[in-house]
Amino acid sequence: MSDVTVEDVQNRFGLVILAGEKGIERNILTSDISRPGLEMAGYFDFYLATRIQILGKTELSFFNKLGDADRQDRMDRLCSKDTPAFIIAHNMQCPIELKQIAEERGIPVLQTDLPTTRFSGMLTNYLEGQLAPMTIVHGVLVDVYGIGVLITGKSGVGKSETALELVKRGHRLVADDAVEIRQVAKNVLIGNSPKLLRHMLEIRGVGIIDMMMLFGASAVKDDKRILMVINLEAWNPDKVYDRLGLDEKKMKIMDSEVTKLTVPVRPGRNLSVIIEVAAMDYRMKRLGINAAETFSNKLNMAISQDATKSDEEGKE
Repeated sequence: MSDVTVEDVQNRFGLVILAGEKGIERNILTSDISRPGLEMAGYFDFYLATRIQILGKTELSFFNKLGDADRQDRMDRLCSKDTPAFIIAHNMQCPIELKQIAEERGIPVLQTDLPTTRFSGMLTNYLEGQLAPMTIVHGVLVDVYGIGVLITGKSGVGKSETALELVKRGHRLVADDAVEIRQVAKNVLIGNSPKLLRHMLEIRGVGIIDMMMLFGASAVKDDKRILMVINLEAWNPDKVYDRLGLDEKKMKIMDSEVTKLTVPVRPGRNLSVIIEVAAMDYRMKRLGINAAETFSNKLNMAISQDATKSDEEGKE
């Protein structure tokens, strides 16, 4: 079953309940929405009852021209047991027939003052994000200079402590320990914290701390697009770590790939500063400025010039 209910939509957009409040916890199973214009005219062969039904000026103005028997029939057929909710746009008056039948069957009827098209777009975007494929990853998600950085690594390596230091330096915590990741589109991953752990951070030896209470609302964020993964691991003297950054490694999460860096951890390394620099460098690369490639090109040019000079001296 879906985790998104009509109540979630109501709270998200500040909707007013007109009828059917007892069905406010109905699940929403699809991000698609419907404007039942043909149904108002009596054509129900392809009525998509599982979608949220939005009624705007067009639908309601046509409905108001129908006779009493037709009005009753249309609303009786629209109020299917599978219909999650009706939403009336433009603060228009709810038809009496809809209010009565929806109340009897426990189908919420909500109202918004927003125009139909604008609200439809906002609702679709919200539902697509909430109903997207989801997985949970053990790690910490932080917003560093606008870049969503997922910090991973074995338990006890220092992920939460690094996140705490980043928050103290002005960045924002999104999730600690368990990160819910939704794939809203190809290579677009949105991470957030489970409701129970929202704004919480666990520091060994201290316990659970509320980051918003300690550092204010500017220290936390509800969700963030994940653009890079930084994996923290204990320093291994036998392992060769990347020193130039020419080869960009990727980590696959569901069907999406994200840039991945591996940062060795040992005493004396300031991980928060390293992650800040990594985030800034990621942004520069997306702007077309790659320091590693520039250095490599300069090095190759210098080697080529030395080789040419040596050949000329040898001929003399």
